[in-house]
Amino acid sequence: MTIRQLNPTHLKRVCDPSQFNFKTTADLASTSSGLIGQPRATKALHFGLGIPSPGYNIFALGGSSMGHRDIVEKFIKTHAAQQPVPDDWLYVHNFDAKHAPKSIRLPAGQGATFAKEIEDLVSSLKKDLPDAFEKDDYREASEKIRQAYQNNRDGLVESLRETVGVDGLTVVRNSSGLTIMPLIEGRAMTADEMDQLPVDEQSDWQKKRQQWDEELDDIMRKIRDLDTATSEQVNELEREIVNKAISHRYDALKETYQAFEPVVDYLNDSLNNVLDNLSDFFPGEGDDSSIDLRRYNVNLLVDHSDTVGAPVISELNPRYHTLMGRIEYESQHTTHFCNIRPGALHKANGGYLILNIKKLLASRNGWDSLIRALTMREILLQPTDRAEGNQVLTKSLDPAPIALDLKVILIGDHDSWYRLYNRDDDFRQMFKVKAEFAHFMERTAENEMEYAQFIAIRCEEENLRAFDKSAVAAIVEYGSWQEEHQNRLSTDFNVLSDVIRESCFWAGNANRDIVTSTDVKTAIEQRIYLANLSEELDIAQIVDKQRLIDTSGCVIGQINALAVLPWTDYPYGFPNRVTARTWQGESAIIHIERETEMAGPSHNKGLLTLTGFLGGQYAQDQRLNFSASLTFEQSYNGTDGDSATAAELIALLSSLGQFPIKQNIAITGSLNQKGEIQPIGGANEKVMGFFNVCHARGLTGDQGVIIPEANRLELVLDQKLIDAVAAGQFHIWTVETIFDALEIMTNVKILPADDEGVFPDGSLHALVYDGLLRLDSSDDDEDEEEEGDGDEEEVEGKKTAA
Repeated sequence: MTIRQLNPTHLKRVCDPSQFNFKTTADLASTSSGLIGQPRATKALHFGLGIPSPGYNIFALGGSSMGHRDIVEKFIKTHAAQQPVPDDWLYVHNFDAKHAPKSIRLPAGQGATFAKEIEDLVSSLKKDLPDAFEKDDYREASEKIRQAYQNNRDGLVESLRETVGVDGLTVVRNSSGLTIMPLIEGRAMTADEMDQLPVDEQSDWQKKRQQWDEELDDIMRKIRDLDTATSEQVNELEREIVNKAISHRYDALKETYQAFEPVVDYLNDSLNNVLDNLSDFFPGEGDDSSIDLRRYNVNLLVDHSDTVGAPVISELNPRYHTLMGRIEYESQHTTHFCNIRPGALHKANGGYLILNIKKLLASRNGWDSLIRALTMREILLQPTDRAEGNQVLTKSLDPAPIALDLKVILIGDHDSWYRLYNRDDDFRQMFKVKAEFAHFMERTAENEMEYAQFIAIRCEEENLRAFDKSAVAAIVEYGSWQEEHQNRLSTDFNVLSDVIRESCFWAGNANRDIVTSTDVKTAIEQRIYLANLSEELDIAQIVDKQRLIDTSGCVIGQINALAVLPWTDYPYGFPNRVTARTWQGESAIIHIERETEMAGPSHNKGLLTLTGFLGGQYAQDQRLNFSASLTFEQSYNGTDGDSATAAELIALLSSLGQFPIKQNIAITGSLNQKGEIQPIGGANEKVMGFFNVCHARGLTGDQGVIIPEANRLELVLDQKLIDAVAAGQFHIWTVETIFDALEIMTNVKILPADDEGVFPDGSLHALVYDGLLRLDSSDDDEDEEEEGDGDEEEVEGKKTAA
């Protein structure tokens, strides 16, 4: 037999406060290497952040639910602080295609400087241009052009007037330009006078006028050419004057940014556009509301003037537009390149972007847009409708793409990682680094000190009271309880941080300046109290016999199994009565939960394993020819898992052999086909669950729990239970085989077979064989031919060892 009865030292690993060489956590430097107890994840992050090749983005696996997001972000910020500051990015007007703004990159800080210089330039243009046209040299030159134009035009008209005068005609101006009219009494005849002439005279005059139409058209064409030439002269004069007035400003900027060709090209385009649209700078001429001088401004999209190192952006709401940026609209149908707003990819460009994978996958187009950007290595911002695959109904923009160079760190769970890895080729290509976080670390002296360091950091960052040695030791013990292992510590820093905060609160409530172990214990007790109403109600049902659980006496075919209710904020254990009934019939073991589809696949597998054990143990020289049923009494919510197979087998053997089972002892354990007891989950909750029921009814001194030996180091139990064990009021045993458990739970001896392979009468195996014989419903006709000694030999044969 491999039975171990546990003493108080087996039930919890105590942390000795004297091992710490500080008085309070205030004595500790509030710095840490970053990822406490995560050597594998640390190495993966160093590798992923360091390798420059594309596709080596990082998936932090298991980090989202254990408080690692903040720690990962801090780790990355420490790394990023040593990296160069990335470039600024700007959008400027495209003077050739206004719907397609151009992107410009400048070294960090120069983007803001350039934007301010352009703002000052536009302000100066609004003043310098009108002033340039008030100067005498412009007035004189423009008057000279005007006078030359007038003289040339008058000369052309006068030349034609002299030519047509021989026919009694003259040239006059009208609303459409020039026309030829009859000359009477030294003046041109009016149109009314012309209409009053007799028809014959009108006809004669018309014929004379028509003779000169060709000459009139020629003069008109020359005047139009003269208008055009004069207008060009004026424009050239104005460009010359304006260029002289403002070119020095543009030249100064071009000299400053001569190393940046896109900037120089933009400045040249801007100057030419100013010269081509001088009237836009003169208020009062035309409709000012339609003149938009913002085309000369700069949209500073990303400004790293105050950035130290590479940027680290944590986007909590990763949708398309929070990632890729957006275009804001001034009205339903209009926008402007100055309304382009950056997304997280723009802000993190040249640095690091942290995203939650579940939120990213839940957003429309978020994942696809991210993968597209990483694959193409550029940020291509699209209008809302187009990004969502709809027809664009408004006038929008097509901004030039921005080159992308960054590391993306996804924070997610195992399910998300496996789903993407197995179903998405792009994921495998773009996220080649898996930084997997362990949910525990070994409980070594070094890691216990890391706990103390973490408490110190949390206290300083959140201005909490310092913890003394005893309080740190209590947190360490809580870390083992949280992980459910004496030699491990939990790395769920979300929960640990909550307990630290709550311990600080209770210390303040007790008017203590320093947090002690008493405050930590109070915080833990209060957390349990606020969450365990359901547990108390379940215990009350058992005490009130609304739920039938025996904790004393012995019953055939009935046993206390243990289960855990896991889907609450406070998982707790409770006993569950398992019963077995056997009868004559063809070999069949019915599990009522399976028949009613209330059992999961793991539980069904356990039932088949149980059947395999029975066959291997008791059917080597005979068939198993009986029927049986098993069930969890008063269980209506379904069940899964195989941790009750040991209990089910004992109940079944009890029914077959008609020997009673102690009801003051509960058991949990998974069974294999060889009868070995395998480890189970929730050992602490299950032990505490039966203890709490017994405690509520009153401890008798003979009550206890059997668990697998493999779960022994997982016991981190409540002090109340430990005290009961120390006082001999409650017991915990560990076992390795089903026969160990039967030795404890029954008064039946498990004796070996004699030299002839026959088990002694009254021993467990003999009783089971007797039960199998009693229930054997095989055809009696085959047995009638055998009488006397033959019958006795058969009975003895069925009691022999397998």
